[in-house]
Formats: sequence, C-alpha cells, structure tokens
Amino acid sequence: MSDAYDFSERIGRVEPSATLAISNLAAEKEAEGADIVDLSVGEPDFDTPANIVEAGKAALDAGHTGYTSSNGIPQLKEAIAAKLRGTGVDADADEVIVTPGGKQALYETFQTLIDDGDEVVLLDPAWVSYEAMAKLAGADLSRVDLAPHGFQLEPALDALAETVSDETELLVVNSPSNPTGAVFSETALEGVRDLAVEHDIAVISDEIYEQITYDADHVSLASLEGMADRTVTINGFSKAYSMTGWRLGYLHATDEFVGQAGKLHSHSVSCAVNFVQRAGVEALENTDESVTEMRDAFRDRRDLLVDLFDEHGVDVDVGDGAFYMMIPVDDDDQAWCEAAIEEASVACVPGGAFNAPGYARISYAASEQRLREAVDRLVSNDLL
Repeated sequence: MSDAYDFSERIGRVEPSATLAISNLAAEKEAEGADIVDLSVGEPDFDTPANIVEAGKAALDAGHTGYTSSNGIPQLKEAIAAKLRGTGVDADADEVIVTPGGKQALYETFQTLIDDGDEVVLLDPAWVSYEAMAKLAGADLSRVDLAPHGFQLEPALDALAETVSDETELLVVNSPSNPTGAVFSETALEGVRDLAVEHDIAVISDEIYEQITYDADHVSLASLEGMADRTVTINGFSKAYSMTGWRLGYLHATDEFVGQAGKLHSHSVSCAVNFVQRAGVEALENTDESVTEMRDAFRDRRDLLVDLFDEHGVDVDVGDGAFYMMIPVDDDDQAWCEAAIEEASVACVPGGAFNAPGYARISYAASEQRLREAVDRLVSNDLL
C-alpha cells in the first residue's frame, strides 16, 4: 500500500517536542498503574485562581462565545498595555495581539520576521520550540552556550558579540529562562541592547515567567533605551496565573509589526477564545495575591531541592526565576532520563533537548512531598 502523502520539506526539519514526549510517556505509565513522579512538564500544579474561573463562567453565562476582533477584545488589550507600561514599556493597546497561548505569539513572530536562510541566534540552553519554530520559518541557527557561565548571560556577552553580526536577523532572549531558571541581569540586557542596535537586529523577549522571580529583579527588554522599536515582547497567562489549558497569550511590538503579524493571525487562528479573553482581564487586574502565593511556594520548593541535592553531593546552578532546575547527570543524558523513568519512576527531560547535553531538566511545579520522593528514588537507584 503506497503512502498518498508527500510531506513538505518544512515539516521534515523538526522533531516532536521532547518535553511533551516525556510527559506523554509518563501519562502512559500512570495509565498502566505506575506511580510516576512527573517532573517533566512546565505546568503549575495549582488550580487556576477562583476569581479567574468565575470570570470565565460569567462570560459564558453572558453569551461571550462568538468571534472577537482578530487581535483581541479592547478591554484585554488595554489591560495588557497597562501592565506593560507598569514595567517601563511604552505600550498602547493597538500594539498588542492576543493569541491562543504564548506559543502562537512566538510562531507568528518567527513567521513574520524570518525568510529562508536568515540567521537566528539562540542562547543555550534554549527552550525546545525556539529551534523548531526557527527551522519551520527556514532559518539558519547560530548558538551561544551559557552553560559554562552558570547559565547566565552577562559573563557570556563576549561570546554573544562574537556570534552576532550584520547578517543576524533575530536574537531570542528568554528571561526568566526555561529550562534553567536564570534571570538575566540589567547589565546583560544592556549588552544585548548595544549589540542589537549596532547590528540592527530584531529581538524576541520571551517573558512568560516574568512574574515568577525570587532573588532577582526582572527587566523587560523593550523598556531599555533603543529597544522599543526592535523588540517583540512575548508573554501569556499559563505560568503566572496557572492557566495552561485556557490557552491565552500575547505579543507586543510596533504598529508596523502588529499590522504584518496580524495578517498571519487572522488567517490562522482568527482570534483567541472570547470568554477566555474576558477571564484574562480578571487575571491581570485582580489576581496579585494568588500570584504571590504561588511564587512563594515555588521559591520554597526550589530551596528544598537545593538542600536535598546538596545533601547528596550534587551541585546545581540555582536559578532566580521560573520553576526549573538543570541537574548535572551522565554525559548520556538521554540514557539517564530513560533510566530515571524506567527504574526510579521519575520523569525528567534530557538536557540535549535544550542543546545542553550532560544535564536533565526538572520542574519543581510539584508538591514538596513528591519532590522529596523523586530525590529519594533517584538516590535509591544510584542515579544521583
């Protein structure tokens, strides 16, 4: 029987998401009755705050179930612009596109800016989907390794300067970082600014973990002098507000960029879900206390893991944001992660998925009890 499908060269450039693949394997084993401590998925383990849920229900009851204007409802775009202004970004509601998830905002950005052969620079370890999205757009990738610098950007600025050039079309910055939890300093971001201006480079600033920071202050790249007209700020509601399944994100950029990206947006997803957008307004305006409670819990879990690893002689670079940690493992991190789930029933993501071989990423979006269990299981099976 012949295969009738002639798949595009474009789709052959990418592999399935490694993080979702591990999460799916963990779910399969759980369905078979295994007790898996799943530290693979980037999803808060808290319920969506009740006020957001109630706002979504009220919007449904009010009949907000039809299409909205493509770029988003005015109330949400204005709330997003006000939030951005609070971080020093000169933002107007008309410079916002509301998307079904932050991933869609990223995808639209890559597709809007990148042609075949354009250079995109990534800071490694980098979230898995950046590479895939860049390749889908036809980009050639260059990379800067932050692992020798404790995953921080500031000490790697010389390496970044050697990598970018007038031929670079786009640089991707993610702070706080997935997978490392690193929060880049203002000095580091000023270094990015200087290079971007010198070489006329556009920059994606992925700030999805912006509100989950501990011992460092988050700086929004577009707030720096010279960056307003060359930064696309990506953010969303999944992480800070525990709204992963609601699928709500956004991008902010210049009017010109929004006009171009809006064409792709209108022809692909039409608009984000109506009643979810209205819940997003509630999230931005009335949920600070819940966000603080979740952030404090993540901080406590991070500190617990650092102490547990220290007890077993494992030295980790401690991130100041997000809810991830990179732990050093065997050179064959894929084999280590396979052993972790098969022998210890602990799901982690191989560092190679983020272009960081020799590490495994764990998410501490799990209870302290489960985190203790995970470390105990890894130790018992000689994996730590």
